[in-house]
Amino acid sequence: MSAALQIVGFLMALAGTLIIAVSLAGDRWKTSTQHGNVITSSVVYENLWKSCSEQSTGIFSCKSFDSMLSLQAFVQACRALMIISIILGLIACILSLFGLKCIKVGSSDEYAKGKIALGGGLIFITAGLCCLVAVSWYAARVTAQFFDPLYLGTKYEMGSALYIGWAGSFLAVLGGSFLCCSFKKKPKSTKKGGYKYNYPAPDNDFTQFKERKDTSVASKAYV
Repeated sequence: MSAALQIVGFLMALAGTLIIAVSLAGDRWKTSTQHGNVITSSVVYENLWKSCSEQSTGIFSCKSFDSMLSLQAFVQACRALMIISIILGLIACILSLFGLKCIKVGSSDEYAKGKIALGGGLIFITAGLCCLVAVSWYAARVTAQFFDPLYLGTKYEMGSALYIGWAGSFLAVLGGSFLCCSFKKKPKSTKKGGYKYNYPAPDNDFTQFKERKDTSVASKAYV
C-alpha cells in the first residue's frame, strides 16, 4: 500500500512541478482588453518578465522589462519565489526517486528509503507553498488595483497563468503529502527469549536452616 501511495504522490508532485514551470513561463499573468472603436481593439497582458500588446488587426509586440530594480517589489518577490519553487521541485524529484521502494537504486533498507521519500515530500510541499504564495500575492495586487477607484493606470484582470500556478501548487503540496504519509516509523525491537525467574534470595534457605538448628539445640539442652 505504501509503495502505491509513493508512486501516486511522486507522479502528482512531478506533474505539479512541471505545471509550475509552465505557469512561470506563461505570458498572461494579468490581462486587459481595450476597445478603440467598433472595428479595432487591443489586448494588453503582462507576466513577470515582459509586457505585450496584441491588436485585433494582427499586430503583435512585446517589450521586456528593462531593469529589475525599477520593478515593483512584489513582482521581484514573485520572481524569486517562483524560481525557488522550481529549483526545490527539481531537487525533490531527484531525491524522491531514490526513496521509492520500486526503484532499486541507493540503499536497500526500506526504512532508509522511507526517510529519503519523506525528505522529498517535505521539499515538494515547500515548493508548492512558494508557488502558492507568489501566485496569490500577484492575484491580490491585480484585484486590489482593479477595484481601487483612485488607481489611474491600466486596470488588469487575472490571467490564465495564475490559475495554472494554483493548480500546480495544489498538486505539488498534495503529492508531497502522499509521500510523507507513506513513511512508516521503524518498529521497536523487542528481545525474544527473555524470561523472568522468581526465586528466593540465596540467604533465605540458610536463614531457615539456621533457625531450625538453633531450635533443636535449645530443645536438647532443655532435656
